[in-house]
Amino acid sequence: MQKTRRAVLIGVYLLTILFCLPAGAAEEPAVSARSAVLMDRDSKRILWKKNAHRRRPIASTTKIMTALLALERGHEEDRVVTGRAAAETGGSSIWLERGEKKTLGELLYGLMLCSGNDAAVAIAEHIGGSEKKFVALMNERAQSLGAKNTHFNNPHGLPDDDHYSTAHDLGLITCAALENRRFREIITTPVCSISWPGRSWDRILSNQNKLLESYPGGDGVKTGWTEKAGRCFVGSATRKRWQLVCVVLNAPGMWEDTVILLDYGFKRYRRQKILASHRVLCTAEVAGGRQRVELALDDALYYPLRPCEKEALRYRIVLQNRIKAPLKKGEKLGEVEFYLGKRFLGRVDLCANHAVQRKEYSDYLRHVIILLLQEGW
Repeated sequence: MQKTRRAVLIGVYLLTILFCLPAGAAEEPAVSARSAVLMDRDSKRILWKKNAHRRRPIASTTKIMTALLALERGHEEDRVVTGRAAAETGGSSIWLERGEKKTLGELLYGLMLCSGNDAAVAIAEHIGGSEKKFVALMNERAQSLGAKNTHFNNPHGLPDDDHYSTAHDLGLITCAALENRRFREIITTPVCSISWPGRSWDRILSNQNKLLESYPGGDGVKTGWTEKAGRCFVGSATRKRWQLVCVVLNAPGMWEDTVILLDYGFKRYRRQKILASHRVLCTAEVAGGRQRVELALDDALYYPLRPCEKEALRYRIVLQNRIKAPLKKGEKLGEVEFYLGKRFLGRVDLCANHAVQRKEYSDYLRHVIILLLQEGW
């Protein structure tokens, strides 16, 4: 009886360890990629990684940043004139001709569906004024997103020793791009056509991303290949409003790798609501204000967790040193830091749940009168 009880306890203990091991420690995915990362789009939590911070050439996955900048800085109805540099760019192409006029929107479809290097240069020259200036904008934007191990030297990803990124950085860039509604619409378009001057037929642009049709919930993002970079792919999938981003670099089996990693994320983790929107976490004194202010999150906070992790989740409130009136509803007044045990996960803004007006002279007078009455005057 005692032996049986001991065996049961050991079994329970082993199961607990299995469920609570760090991501990747159990049922380790076997992938061909030299570098890879699986990331939650909203929180940027890394669910699995392999050489995630190693710098590598990234081929045409570069165009994710090109498209993001074009959408942020341009207008899709802009008329773009194809220059000589764009028309003469080698590699994958949508066959732009020098002097040909296209809208920026048409070029974006050519960039992301057919991976047109010529479209990338035409976009860069239009948005930046020159390819060199556009590349400077690419690097500036990468730094702003926390992509510290990334350096772009062109807008298309053709081989260049000074053009590189990492699986982790490319994941961050992709997460930012996927927040853009038009970016999401473009990359999920199966096929479209744009004009081809001088010919009796249009250019047919077919999406090269097989994940869109082959994987349940597949909704992005971009393929890439050069001899130096190998096969590269940034994929994404959404299930129950939860989107995961997968990056595989130098991956002979890039489609298979992506499916393995996305399956791993959706099976091992659950997107859980940590805090509800507008839930008051604390109140704070407002210098010169008519009342204390309630502090809450503007939006509900969700986070991907394994089954055993929620109990270990902790948060810490960090407020501004001195909060002064007047305050507007939604004004940032501090942050909430989240920890899984002792491991820092990230932070979100803590905002005023309502407006607070500045005290008037009448408020101070009323306060004095109340104090005098309380003293029995």
